[in-house]
Amino acid sequence: MSFEDLLPQVLDLAYVEDAALDDTALETAKLSFYDWLVVSCAGSAQPLAHIMRDFIAADGGAATATVTGTMQKYPPRAAALANGTISHALDYDDTHFSYVGHPSVAIFPAALAAAEERGASAADLCAAFLRGAEASCRIGMVLGRRHYDAGFHQTATSGCFGATVAAAHLYGLDRPTLTAALGLASTRASGLKSQFGTMGKPYNAGIAAANAIEVCGLARRGFTSAEDGLGGPQGFVPSHHPQHSDAALASQNKFLFTDVRHKLHACCHGTHAMIEALRNMKVAHGLTAATLAGLTMQVNPRWLKVCDIKTPRTGLEVKFSYAFLAAMVLHDIDTAAYQSYDDAVCDDANLAATARKIQVIGDETINDGAVALVGETVSGSQLTSEFDLMAPIDLAALAPRLVAKASALIGAAKAEKIWESMTSLDRVKAAEIAQHLQS
Repeated sequence: MSFEDLLPQVLDLAYVEDAALDDTALETAKLSFYDWLVVSCAGSAQPLAHIMRDFIAADGGAATATVTGTMQKYPPRAAALANGTISHALDYDDTHFSYVGHPSVAIFPAALAAAEERGASAADLCAAFLRGAEASCRIGMVLGRRHYDAGFHQTATSGCFGATVAAAHLYGLDRPTLTAALGLASTRASGLKSQFGTMGKPYNAGIAAANAIEVCGLARRGFTSAEDGLGGPQGFVPSHHPQHSDAALASQNKFLFTDVRHKLHACCHGTHAMIEALRNMKVAHGLTAATLAGLTMQVNPRWLKVCDIKTPRTGLEVKFSYAFLAAMVLHDIDTAAYQSYDDAVCDDANLAATARKIQVIGDETINDGAVALVGETVSGSQLTSEFDLMAPIDLAALAPRLVAKASALIGAAKAEKIWESMTSLDRVKAAEIAQHLQS
């Protein structure tokens, strides 16, 4: 399959009938909507949120869309920019490992802005999001890890196209108009990994969402574009995928969004398999920091450059330290709570002592999202535990974990209130659900 085959498949996906949407993927999308609302609310007081709201206050236009952290309405493009940035501020949103990106923070802000402008229902918003997320996954997988390793932030690049598909569906764009919008998105999509560690990283998500509203607005008014700006000659994919090949798209017989994984701990997603495996070991064997003699972790070697900070100096660095995170689990510190990652954690002598009992080893045979633990207790017992983030997920079991995460972030009362509203998505407008973002 050549890159020229990419645009027709994305267009076919954009116009798939609601009845053909995968039920599991749609339920997963609704859980992601809940999670996105929560992390948006949690990020509303971050310094970048104040800067972003101040910035968009200078924009003119029809004020129809909700912005996180304020009762004031804003033009759709401005709202998408702000909400995309704010919702990625804590880096606590969902991840799709196959396309190396965060779907929700790029797509939901654009979809919400378009849905509010059009008076669409919350259910229509989630269905549009799913189409956009599937497009992002497929485009991101064609671009591949080489695109990411070259320095591009695929949340923003692939995400821009997915956000465009979602917004276009809600605006009711026909196939030629969406083709033009995707062509314009190809010249707007941007985002660099060099921004990681700064406000520029979440800004990348906001850019993707805002670009989608912009290109849909231009295409609706007759603005023309390259016939195939996505996969055609000198289009986005061939120009940003330097080792040009006839890379095949993933089969459209399966909805790829079902492989999305939600963050249940406020730290690097590469550490989550370890945390889950260690939690299971604690429950199964009553393991504590006091009874642990030593623990060996086997992880895929790629994570050693990311998550193996031996002696973290800040709370942020703790999020990338296998040993300290394991110590937090063993000392019953809530890894889901953002406030757990205070700089003072680094100076905790008890945590440091436990961390010194832990060894991390790279093993090529371990899957990218997996871990294998071998522990020894002070009494000499040998304990083992394994976990793979990519193993099939029971959505019924995931839901209460997401509510627990939300409670840790925004308080139990608000977490439950938002969760209760998820039961009525078919009966309410998107604008009603968006009210959760205002306070």
